[in-house]
Amino acid sequence: MAGLPVDVEGYRDYVGVRLEPLRRTAYLLCGDWHTADDLVSTALVKLLRHWPRVSVMDNPDAYVRRTLLRVWLDERRRPWRREAAWAEVPDHPVVAGGTDGAADQLTVLALLAELPPRRRAVLVLLYFCDLSVEETAREIGCTPGTVKSQSARAIETLRGRLVDLPPPTEEVRTNG
Repeated sequence: MAGLPVDVEGYRDYVGVRLEPLRRTAYLLCGDWHTADDLVSTALVKLLRHWPRVSVMDNPDAYVRRTLLRVWLDERRRPWRREAAWAEVPDHPVVAGGTDGAADQLTVLALLAELPPRRRAVLVLLYFCDLSVEETAREIGCTPGTVKSQSARAIETLRGRLVDLPPPTEEVRTNG
């Protein structure tokens, strides 16, 4: 087993506890479960390579979050991610019904996906990962002022787009 870290059990324990929160964070960043799994896998391979150093850190979660964020940003820069293929273009938007909040969640995720990567990352780190402004700045590699301005702009963009959305309507069929 050449090249593997000495503390494989520690790595397995760490990943076992944090795998689902990492997947959720990756999903919020990219908006697709398959891509989220790929991002987490890539980040965990990078973590394994550096596990002896990371395992003795005061906050290994910060290292893993930063790695996941960088993996996502690198993936977004790849040319094939800029293309979207559709088998069929729908004639009408799909209106979700029900009162379980799923439609609201899908709306927020769709609006979140439209934000530029840095603004989206700021919102995910601040509000989903519950990091402080200073911790978010360290994760992204910017100043706390940039985090504040990016989050304010992102929230303003989301508010503006939510206001611009038409209210959900149901199709009314007439006999005729």
